[in-house]
Amino acid sequence: MPRGLNNWSFRDIKHFLEQHNFHLNHIEGSHYFYTGSYRGVVRQVSIPFHGSKTIHPKTMKSIVRQSGVPQEEWMKYK
Repeated sequence: MPRGLNNWSFRDIKHFLEQHNFHLNHIEGSHYFYTGSYRGVVRQVSIPFHGSKTIHPKTMKSIVRQSGVPQEEWMKYK
């Protein structure tokens, strides 16, 4: 279960982005690229996929920044 920027898995991030109207654009190696818009700005988010491992907090912070969705909104998830 996500808690802060810790313990987020690829699957958690994927579900969160899909709920915020981001869609899979393409895959390059082990990175999935989702595109969508938040408040009228089109954005692309890169998510590393390494099985069921959790995403490192610094990587998670970068994903939050790329999405443009406020961190508070991420923390409300689950």
